[in-house]
Amino acid sequence: MMRKVFSFWLCALLCSCHVLMAQQTIRVNNQWDFLKSDLGGVWEAMRPASEGSPETVPLWQKVTIPHCFNDRDGVDPDVNFYQGPGWYRTNMDIKNPYNNGRTFLHFLGSGQKTNVYVYTQLVGSHTGGYDEWSVDITDAVKNFLQSPEAKRFKGKVPVAIRADNTRDLEMIPSSMSDFNVYGGVYRPLELVYTPALAFDAFHMQATTDATGNEGTLTFSSSFINAANLKDANLEITVRDPRNQVVKIITQPLSLSSGEQQLATISIKKPVRWSLDQPNLYTVTARISSTAGTAEWSGTTGFRHFKFEEHGPFLLNGKRLLLRGTHRHEDHAGVAAAMDDATIRKEMILMKQMGTNFIRLGHYQQHPLVLQLCDSLGILVWEEIPWCRGGLGGPIYKEQARRMLTNMISQHRNHPAVILWGLGNENDWPGDFPEFDKEKIRNFMSELHHLAHQLDSTRLTTIRRCDFCKDIVDVYSPSIWAGWYRGRYTEYKQETLKEIDRVKHFFHAEWGADSHQGRYSENPEFFIQQIATGKGADERTGDFALTGGNARASKDGDWSESYAVNLVDWHLKEQETMPTLTGSAYWVFKDFSTPLRPENPVPYVNQKGIVARDLTPKEIYFVFQSYWLTQPMAHIYGHNWPIRWGNAGEEKEVRVYSNCPEAELFVNGKSAGVKKRDSQNFPAAGLRWKVVLQAGQNNIRVVARNGKTTVTDETTWTYQTEKWSKPARLIVEKENQGNTTLVKVKAVDANGVLCLDAANQITWSVAGNGTLIDDLGTAGGSRKVQLANGQASIRIVNNNGKSVVAATADGLTTGLIEL
Repeated sequence: MMRKVFSFWLCALLCSCHVLMAQQTIRVNNQWDFLKSDLGGVWEAMRPASEGSPETVPLWQKVTIPHCFNDRDGVDPDVNFYQGPGWYRTNMDIKNPYNNGRTFLHFLGSGQKTNVYVYTQLVGSHTGGYDEWSVDITDAVKNFLQSPEAKRFKGKVPVAIRADNTRDLEMIPSSMSDFNVYGGVYRPLELVYTPALAFDAFHMQATTDATGNEGTLTFSSSFINAANLKDANLEITVRDPRNQVVKIITQPLSLSSGEQQLATISIKKPVRWSLDQPNLYTVTARISSTAGTAEWSGTTGFRHFKFEEHGPFLLNGKRLLLRGTHRHEDHAGVAAAMDDATIRKEMILMKQMGTNFIRLGHYQQHPLVLQLCDSLGILVWEEIPWCRGGLGGPIYKEQARRMLTNMISQHRNHPAVILWGLGNENDWPGDFPEFDKEKIRNFMSELHHLAHQLDSTRLTTIRRCDFCKDIVDVYSPSIWAGWYRGRYTEYKQETLKEIDRVKHFFHAEWGADSHQGRYSENPEFFIQQIATGKGADERTGDFALTGGNARASKDGDWSESYAVNLVDWHLKEQETMPTLTGSAYWVFKDFSTPLRPENPVPYVNQKGIVARDLTPKEIYFVFQSYWLTQPMAHIYGHNWPIRWGNAGEEKEVRVYSNCPEAELFVNGKSAGVKKRDSQNFPAAGLRWKVVLQAGQNNIRVVARNGKTTVTDETTWTYQTEKWSKPARLIVEKENQGNTTLVKVKAVDANGVLCLDAANQITWSVAGNGTLIDDLGTAGGSRKVQLANGQASIRIVNNNGKSVVAATADGLTTGLIEL
């Protein structure tokens, strides 16, 4: 399989995209204690405790930040995920190098309500799990170090943080949301030192016309001004993408409260930011005063975009089909506490798939994500977490206003951002006795005007709230053809109807759940049950696995095979719709949710293009075959080790490739050359009918694009033996050092593998071993449905003996000794 390889300049760009937010910033990751419960008060975190004394209770554990206290229980199949307070504590070495400088703790994200203490003094609080915020601890640190209690801490400063994700109807997002509302300090925490006068929020507004002839760059900022200085000197340096100085502005500055307009410059024919060439200008600002010198540095870019009325999307004056997906901040084993390396890996996987657009659902995300979108060339829809439930009271509304204000202030410098999302599925009631559409409309209008007041250069948007679709600039209706309603072959006609109904249309959220490793020789066995001509929108109860009309989400097999068909059809149709602005597949990566305990992987939304650990599913390569420009070829079914059928029966072999032609070889013999035609469904015509031999088969493809050749190869076993109902479980092992891969197979009474078995398996271990579970993946959950009669899990051996059991209702238990 040929994968797109990024050049060294891009790798360098990714490594250098961090924005300097203050004069000195130190991440405080290590040496934290954590308690997953509440305390009687902060004193319990601070009091002296000798070994064995009552004061040592409750017991704390060592963690590093970022840390999410739902890292495992968010997908634990046997419990509700924890919603409540958790405490963190540490002793910090705080030495501000600036005379009369200020010291801050800067949170990139903590959920969902956070209190911060210096020793026993509450120094700051925040409600909202996704926007950045800071607390000034300068005076509290000074007072503590001068107090008698300081001697016990030997010059260090004790800090405690209480994070709380307790359910609260007067807080967004709603606990009815289809994602876990996590708790913890799950994004980096920074210790920030600044001079007495420093930049607070520095904003840049880069605009250009569709032709790129004229560019305007406007600067504004608010300031940290603890000394109440009146005057300072400002210097702003602008460098182009080649690091050449474009402009240096030097001017005196009279300081005032709030945000100040600083300067505006014009640039003839600015180097524009685009998807293929995401050119960024670097801006460095310095402010000098009697308090010293403070510096801020960041990047921005010039681009022009437009949503044509009932028409396509334009970037820099040219039509661009937005090829998008969605991102939740969630990952196997860590939940929301993703490290920088994993975030980079995820975003690069998206770009290598051909993605040029992303909706960040359903909340403001890690600043690194936005930096990577800028440097990779991915356009962004970012939104606040007003998601489902209805509309609360004054506290609820104020949080929504504040989070919208913070999101725009903190991310408006990013050229990748084109849409500010105001809400999601706001037509979904349930949190309050009253569901007043007119009140929701009024508040949506208020947020729309606030967004334009804060940023006049971008558009507002929402998804799925038809009674508010006339308020926002761009609207995304619900179209789930082939999953929650209708058949996927109805996608185009339903989309064209919706394009005509609003001035500016975008299609966010479409797709299908797929259980990784589950395939089918006949994935559309149920299709005749599905009514047509009844629309394709998701309605109340459609996401449930029981009740209602026949639909793929309830009556299908959740195989990768069906998802491949659905995605293939959608992508081929999108190429034939000249008025389509674009779409975003839901979702890039499987993620945890409290609403889906009965899924094949419990508590996981399995619509991801990749699994929760970033392992690609088959549909990843379908997207590549339509979206990627670098030649690629992929034989459909790499993770389908055993196919089945009758002896001598012709079986379909598909290749997903963007090359004009491909030749297939089966067991060393050519099955012929096929020409690619995107409208020849499935697989754009790159499919062959071949006879597989019983047992092992080698499948190889050679695809050509001019002088470039790419190849892919896989091996299948072909099973012709027929099976009856599953009777027992067979467990096998594969030693892998200090871990063991354990596999289970469901067989019938004659020992024949039951390739359509989908029973739920429960894993357990006795002895020294430990299950590697609660990962929210097909191979990392102790309860999981079989995929083609098989499942697996890994065990940490811990240098001892163990017995592993696999059980399922009605089947003989499988046991194996490690």
